[in-house]
Amino acid sequence: MHERSSVAELAGVLRAELHRYSPGEKLPSSRELVARHRVSPVTVSRALALLAAEGLVVTRPGAGAFRAAPAAPTGGDGRTGDTSWQEVALCAPASADAVPRSVDASGILATLAAPATDMIELSGGYLHSALQPERALSMALGRAGRRPGVWDRPPIDGLAKLRAWFAREISGPTGRLTAADVLITAGGQSALNTALRALAAPGAPVLVESPTYPGLLAVARASGVRPVPVPMDADGVRTDLLAEAFQASGARVFVCQPLLQNPTGTVLSERRRAEVVRVARAAGAFVIEDDFARRLAHEDAPELPRTLAADDPDGTVVHVCSLTKATSPSLRVGALAARGPVRDRLRAIQVVDSFFVPWPLQEATLEFVGSPAWPRHLRTVAAELRRRRETLVSALAAELPELPPARVPPGGFHLWLTLPSGVDEAAVVRAALRAGVSVAPGRPAYAAEPPGPRLRLSFAGVAGPAELVEGVRRLRTALTGC
Repeated sequence: MHERSSVAELAGVLRAELHRYSPGEKLPSSRELVARHRVSPVTVSRALALLAAEGLVVTRPGAGAFRAAPAAPTGGDGRTGDTSWQEVALCAPASADAVPRSVDASGILATLAAPATDMIELSGGYLHSALQPERALSMALGRAGRRPGVWDRPPIDGLAKLRAWFAREISGPTGRLTAADVLITAGGQSALNTALRALAAPGAPVLVESPTYPGLLAVARASGVRPVPVPMDADGVRTDLLAEAFQASGARVFVCQPLLQNPTGTVLSERRRAEVVRVARAAGAFVIEDDFARRLAHEDAPELPRTLAADDPDGTVVHVCSLTKATSPSLRVGALAARGPVRDRLRAIQVVDSFFVPWPLQEATLEFVGSPAWPRHLRTVAAELRRRRETLVSALAAELPELPPARVPPGGFHLWLTLPSGVDEAAVVRAALRAGVSVAPGRPAYAAEPPGPRLRLSFAGVAGPAELVEGVRRLRTALTGC
């Protein structure tokens, strides 16, 4: 049996048997547990460590394991306390024009929550474990962790070689960025948070695409800034409305995803790419370019456009990217790239927030992207995402022809669907869960009232094409009941 499943199973058995022992009473010895459950001493040790971490047992070197005493009441004096006062404190603004700091994290939680074992996950935001380069990452981390000094403090900005690698990836053949322009971050979400806090004061307006990535709206509201939506069409954000929004709001920041936008899959047209930067420059504003999907291009994708940052001579664009989406949820390594004084502001905010990204993780990332496993992994993902995209499109055409996707993007991991007018989006999401499939609602993607009910279906988080077909069948059942 796989070691990790053996540990979990033994921990489950011991957890269920703890009621047989009084608090402080000694559990059977490790030798007895090995013989009784026919597992290795390592499995016993790890299972006990798991229970100790849960506060259920106490291990004493040389003495054994003992059932832990029940946790003391929260108040320490027998009272559970009254936390109702916090509702007032959390909602009371510091000034009359302060922006409320309550945060709707439902859009993020929908992609982060682990699904039940019988649930088909069409709401996820990460590659399924079968698509993650687990072996290559493990080998890279193992090699990196053995290097002398790797567990010491890393350079604050990040390892120079890793920053140089990101600079080349972002700039492409233009070579406009160097390692000195790059900061290593703990993934893309952390980079977005740093950029917003650095560029927008609390209460300030920030322009966003409509619809947009729900995690951006959550970060914006948690930072106390006001997201202002700018509509999109088939060519990306409408630059005529972007110029009007800058003028009307006085905003000094626009956040966009020019490539394979989440959730629509739109690619900003060539003409509008230059126009976005020109409009922002005229407004004296920054463009935060969230380039999350560049490494998720499908096998049949045309040549991808360069980043906005690669063609920006004046430091208007602050670039955000990450390796997480294309590899593993736990490889939280990304980059912020900026030119000019703004880089020092970004650096200061990041240092205050998180100090630095752990050295072993940066070394492991360098090992991985510098090995033959990296391009091989990208080819595998490109082929598999194309296969899954085609499977999902075909399943929708067969089972739900009334829900054609707005577009079939040549990259990314999701389709954006418009529900029939009058359908209750929230009711569909609940019915889908009852039918055994999780889908992402469209409402969290809008900074203001949405134009209608929407769904986002992801094809990256399932085990394979067969699950996609079954997931669509379950969604059809859910829609029939609504």
